[in-house]
Amino acid sequence: MIWTRRGFIRSLSRTALVLPFEDVLKLAMPAGAQQQVPQIGARPSYDAKPRPAPKTLPSPVTGMPLGFSFVDVAKQSGLHAKTIYGDEHKNRFLLETTGCGVAFYDFDHDDWLDIFLVNGTRLEGFPKGQEPISRLFKNNRDGTFTDITAKTGMTRSGWGQGCCVGDYDNDGLDDLFVSYYGQPILYKNHGDGTFTDVTAKAGLTQSKTRWNSGCAFLDYDKDGHLDLFVANYIDFDIKTAPLPEAAGCEYKGIQVACGPPGLDGGKNILYHNNGDGTFTDVSQKAGMWDTIGTYGLSVTVADFDNDGWPDIYVANDSTAATYYQNQKDGTFKDVAIEAGIAYSPDGKPQAGMGVAVGDFNRDGLLDIVKTNFAGDTDSLYENLGDGSFEDHTYLSGLGINTRYLGWGVSFVDVDNDGWLDILISNGHVYPEVDGSHLDAPYAEHKYLYRNLRNGQFEEVTSKAGSGMTDAVPARGCAIGDYDNDGDMDVVVNCVNAVPQLLRCDAVLMNGIQRNWIKIKLVGTKSNRTGIGARITVTATTAPQAMSGVCKQPMKQIDEVRSGGSYYSQNDLRMHFGLDQAVKVDEVTIAWPSGTRDSLKDLAANHLYVVQEGGKILRAVAMGGVVEKAAK
Repeated sequence: MIWTRRGFIRSLSRTALVLPFEDVLKLAMPAGAQQQVPQIGARPSYDAKPRPAPKTLPSPVTGMPLGFSFVDVAKQSGLHAKTIYGDEHKNRFLLETTGCGVAFYDFDHDDWLDIFLVNGTRLEGFPKGQEPISRLFKNNRDGTFTDITAKTGMTRSGWGQGCCVGDYDNDGLDDLFVSYYGQPILYKNHGDGTFTDVTAKAGLTQSKTRWNSGCAFLDYDKDGHLDLFVANYIDFDIKTAPLPEAAGCEYKGIQVACGPPGLDGGKNILYHNNGDGTFTDVSQKAGMWDTIGTYGLSVTVADFDNDGWPDIYVANDSTAATYYQNQKDGTFKDVAIEAGIAYSPDGKPQAGMGVAVGDFNRDGLLDIVKTNFAGDTDSLYENLGDGSFEDHTYLSGLGINTRYLGWGVSFVDVDNDGWLDILISNGHVYPEVDGSHLDAPYAEHKYLYRNLRNGQFEEVTSKAGSGMTDAVPARGCAIGDYDNDGDMDVVVNCVNAVPQLLRCDAVLMNGIQRNWIKIKLVGTKSNRTGIGARITVTATTAPQAMSGVCKQPMKQIDEVRSGGSYYSQNDLRMHFGLDQAVKVDEVTIAWPSGTRDSLKDLAANHLYVVQEGGKILRAVAMGGVVEKAAK
């Protein structure tokens, strides 16, 4: 028998659940390598060095101007609320480091994205009535937002973490779940800017203090009702948690907050929707606790194996990532090791932060990008279609960066050329690095990677405008077209700072107009939000059509999903760049119920709201005309 590294790692899946974690790490290491079991305060040590970009394959994009730029318009847009999270200069506990998520959330269904910003607190607390609370900003449809928090009923304060959106009661209004260190909260949406806390009524009250982190609504059993997955980070009690000075917790010689290795990991939670407005915790019997990795942070849901059932991927801090494969009987199995998406290419655990899903090479398979701790690369996993993934980080060109610490991340077609690019928000976890000997600032700029259409990416951060290059202590970020002009914008939640709203300004290049289409779903047999539905868009680009050589339609796929990035929620309207195609030949929708719809000859630069069964409820012309040309 010929042994390969991939084959050996897959073989570990047969024994992983009975081996101590440190023994699995030793087995996974290359022969002769030394792997120390991490102590309290340590994260996995990385020897990753920036590698030269791979030899670039022929690409029609190489050397072309970007055709867009990002500018931060948060201040003039009215996003003035500062996110409070831990001490600004020195953190005593890990709890002060994680920060919060953000949502592009059309709560009133007027086809204009509103913004929800999760907020935190500080160890010393605040005087009664002055506690920081999360904020809901209504889109005024003119590029500005109004803070309507005062009338919403969203008065909860505390250590806010992540947020996710979905219509849990199928009443036609998308609801909002917010995770906390401590009791999470489910807000029922009334559609008029007011919400009701239905956490207890829905059966989501937790019997002990948990560090709830990333979340996502999903219909894992395809019964038409949205269930809820909530990742958990650490079993943390501030009364017994180690202090840096007592435990000797350091980061490159600097005393910092301890953890997470050496601390007890939290257990992820799966709530089943009973169909009557209540949920039941089915975590243990569903297999949520039978995993190698722990310290769950961000979560994403997608049908990775193309079997029609949603799977769950969790980015874990300092341990193996978790890939819950849906067994179609109400249970899940962690096959991350077997699938090749648990560790780094050399078998080491990574400190995963954020995660996103997309088909970056347009082969009809959903790939994964994950952000990691400073000193390591971010990770790009290519779906091979046989139940496994290949680490594509270095081959793709993402391996050139190891300095910054990544959080929010998205696959996003920023230039509407029909190919997914990658956006990553960065910021260090320890404020103590500022003013130290380390060449690693607390506030950091983003990474933007342009898809070269050949399996590789080019980092174009420095060319993409001040919105990309301005340094901020970023955490969660979400993607959506808030001004409905046809290009995708970004909202970023920062730590102890005001948020960023990065408006994408497209520019006509050589007179070429790039088009797009948006699809919003309304389920009937399936859940009302359409979460889990897969959309396939097929279009023929104008240059190919006019060349007379060969019309080769481009085909793109994506799924409607709740949660993702880092603790955040993207626009639920699915956006597809069309390059120069002026219409879409066909849109097919595979609904969770099994219904399959097909729509043909749809005009570009429109939002189509489609009801299950193939009925177009409305078609709205948006944007499409670029206001300024390249000089």
